[in-house]
Amino acid sequence: MYRGSVRGGKLFVTVLFFLQVFLLPISCKKGDPLPGSEGWEWDGIVVKANPKAVTKTNGQKLYVHYMSWFETPQTHPERIWGLHWTMANRNPDMILANGRRQIASYFYPLIGPYASSDPDVLDYHTLLMKYTGIDGAIVDWYGSHELFDYPLIRRNTDSLFDHLPRAGLKFAICYEDMTLQQVKQAEGMEPAAAAKQDFNYLQARYFGSSNYIKIGTQPLVLCFGPQVLQTEASWQQTFAGLATKPRLLTLWDLGSLPGSQGSGEFSWVYQYDADCQYFYQYKVPRLATAIGSAFPGFKSFYAEGGWGSPVFERSHNGTATLQRTLNLAKINNLAGLQLVTWNDFGEGTMLEPTLDFSYSFLEAIQRYAGVPYTKAELQLVYRWYMLRKKYAADERIQAALLQAYYFLVSLDVAKARLIVEAIE
Repeated sequence: MYRGSVRGGKLFVTVLFFLQVFLLPISCKKGDPLPGSEGWEWDGIVVKANPKAVTKTNGQKLYVHYMSWFETPQTHPERIWGLHWTMANRNPDMILANGRRQIASYFYPLIGPYASSDPDVLDYHTLLMKYTGIDGAIVDWYGSHELFDYPLIRRNTDSLFDHLPRAGLKFAICYEDMTLQQVKQAEGMEPAAAAKQDFNYLQARYFGSSNYIKIGTQPLVLCFGPQVLQTEASWQQTFAGLATKPRLLTLWDLGSLPGSQGSGEFSWVYQYDADCQYFYQYKVPRLATAIGSAFPGFKSFYAEGGWGSPVFERSHNGTATLQRTLNLAKINNLAGLQLVTWNDFGEGTMLEPTLDFSYSFLEAIQRYAGVPYTKAELQLVYRWYMLRKKYAADERIQAALLQAYYFLVSLDVAKARLIVEAIE
């Protein structure tokens, strides 16, 4: 439990844990002040708090495209690095001269290569999203079938969708229907029948959640294509039997393929600003539902990683490309915007903090969203994450950090900072 405390006209803090949690880290005793902090007392019992919504001056819904496909030797069933860190020829066990692991990307995550099922990573990501003004995540999803790394991606998506609501964020699916061809080859199942199985899973696992993104009463589903289900009849078969037909959006210029089963389109990464403008000016007015895109750049590692040549390159120019694509979305007054992407390191579209760009992309989005937060809150989340890892074996400190997490999701930054600084 916690409660305010003011003594002698100054704000003091008493940090009281079971067995004096902070005795070793900070040599703190009952009654010690921590300058500049809000006064409070804690008896060591973690008090859960409901997430509070971040205030934004920009009412546009901001969703970030998220990849749940990263594995480390600790999470991969074969105890190896996942292919999205290695591609065909990288070895993350090799440490380069600059101290980085050798990964399949020109860019490097601030926390290093990670596992998409790591609960600490998921809390770190969702807290960063929250303090950036992002409303939710749209996750690249490969279906419910037992092929390749699809079961791992499904497991990781399940984990992310457990963490997003804890932070007060929404979620939805971007369906990769290209997988249906592989399902047909491996299992002999026709694509629409295989897709129907996938959507039955989505209905049972996700669609009923109050945190699933809905347009009216319909659960939002993006399809990266369609590349296989290219007829109205195939989508009718896919959706048959669902309690509520999803609001299906295809990739831009493919909206006619699902016929009456589709409801609109979404844009993606473009080589030229003119492509964005075409989508906004000529497509959006004709669509029942449209979601725009903003992105920091595009520099894929595919050729160097042994996966083939990239289609094009779009220079990041610091934050200039991101700022231009954000401005285009704002000028065209879109109700919804997809930020592309949170963490596709292989294509160089990642927005999460990196050693290369630091927090600059998220800071630009903070300003765009109009949140009352800055780089300071993003850094606080990073420091909190690093303490979770540093003291992973200390149950007492983990309890304190869990309390700090609840302070963060309920927007009580001062108390969260107090705990972080005390442990540091």
